Amino acid sequence: MPRTSGAIRTCPRWWAAFPPDATPGATARALYFSRATVPAGPGEHYFHIGLYAYRRAALERYVALPPGVLEQRERLEQLRALEAGMRIEVVLVDTVPLGVDTPAHLALAREMLAPKAPRP
Repeated sequence: MPRTSGAIRTCPRWWAAFPPDATPGATARALYFSRATVPAGPGEHYFHIGLYAYRRAALERYVALPPGVLEQRERLEQLRALEAGMRIEVVLVDTVPLGVDTPAHLALAREMLAPKAPRP
């Protein structure tokens, strides 16, 4: 992940203002996260991978914050940081990796990572 000045970094369904000619590796500041497709209307939308890198001071500040109104409504912890004025930088990537969020995903990941028998 490229080195940036943000306190929290994440890989890019949220909203950030990437320029139309942005290429993988480009960074931007996250403006909002939602489970809904935002913003409404035509244009680019991004899938949130959810990989975070915190600076120590940012993590200490974040865990001391109470949940904000937006976090409670959306059930997205990233909004706690944004509501508190913390900066989350996002990186544009060109592939979406496998997410492991359910028992079925875990089974698929285990299958993919299992040693393969040599071919005859």
